Amino acid sequence: MPSQPRRRRRPALPLLFLGIALLDRALPALSFAPPSPRDSLRRFSPPYLFSTLERPVDVTPSPFIFPIAPTDLAAPPRVFPIATTDPAAPPLVRPKIGAPMPSGPRPAWFRVPGPSGSPDSRYAAVAAQIKSSSFATVCEEAACPNQGECWSGGTATIMLLGDACTRGCAFCNVDTDRAPPPPDPFEPFSAAQAVCSWDVDYVVLTSVDRDDMEDGGAGHFATTVELIKFNRPEMLVECLVSDFGGNKDSVRRIARSGLDVYAHNVETVRRLQSAIRDPKAGYDQSLGNLAYAKAAVPGMYTKTSIMLGLGETEEEVVQTMKDLRAIDVDVVTFGQYLRPTERHLSVVEYIRPEKFDMYRQLGEEMGFKYVASGPMVRSSYKAGEFYLEHLIKKERKAETVGVGALENGMYAV
Repeated sequence: MPSQPRRRRRPALPLLFLGIALLDRALPALSFAPPSPRDSLRRFSPPYLFSTLERPVDVTPSPFIFPIAPTDLAAPPRVFPIATTDPAAPPLVRPKIGAPMPSGPRPAWFRVPGPSGSPDSRYAAVAAQIKSSSFATVCEEAACPNQGECWSGGTATIMLLGDACTRGCAFCNVDTDRAPPPPDPFEPFSAAQAVCSWDVDYVVLTSVDRDDMEDGGAGHFATTVELIKFNRPEMLVECLVSDFGGNKDSVRRIARSGLDVYAHNVETVRRLQSAIRDPKAGYDQSLGNLAYAKAAVPGMYTKTSIMLGLGETEEEVVQTMKDLRAIDVDVVTFGQYLRPTERHLSVVEYIRPEKFDMYRQLGEEMGFKYVASGPMVRSSYKAGEFYLEHLIKKERKAETVGVGALENGMYAV
């Protein structure tokens, strides 16, 4: 066969020049500058909250795991000043393990008064009862500086489901284990028995994360609450729980167990979640957890905690507070992050007490029922529980009086 003539290839060089020319014309219209912190925060902000800002902008709502209808914030409009983004300001900071700590000694405002040394004090009585029960408390295990204040006021925090966590957050000193031993099935009974024997009025139940369990340990929690309430109905119970991986059934199980306060910590602002928390946790997942708990039991108190000093900005903290109010969180606490060991995240900044006071005042103006804010405040801080104790009892008394008046009116008819 006669050979076919070879087809001449078109030179690719003109096409390359054409592509470069088109790109050169398009580049001025493109912007590769990263979004400002304000823009990135507004993108996830509930739009109905921006009526309180000085300069409203168009935004889209946060993609919560559990869609929640906008809360009716019908209070008189107020102006909440927020920090402006200064182009000359230093770049945003992310905490790192091994990074330099703030220079100089730890500030003096971290000192707290010690517990009463009197053998007749309530602190001494609670300490003796806890020691005799052979049941460990978070107060002791974590060497919490507020232990004296809490026990003197009749509050204790205990940990359920073992001491090994299936997650590894960069700020937490709890041991981690992908497959921890199964929990003691009789622990709810022993924990309830121990708590009911102590001279406390308010107990906080918390735990490690147990992603190895189908319900994340929710049934374990709920049984403990039910047993405590059965033996001492007047005792107030707060559960500081994990996010259960977004499991609605687990959230509902605990929320409807009879507890008084459902607590789950968002820990930090949106931008710093990946640097601080385990990848299984997330900002929207935590918000969804709190929102669904409130939806399951509308009259129940919800509570969360935020650590400061990890590189967050004032604007980011304010935006987080707005997101929490959008899902009707009742109580928020702010405390200073302190590095437990050199293997954990370094402190970026020691927040001054004046700024903690500013966040407290701003939170109260936003509508939180209680804001505990201070360098040594922790998730289970006694001041918040003392306030909640009286607030809950006052509201329940009002409800009882209202029901009684309604019944008397009905019978009178």
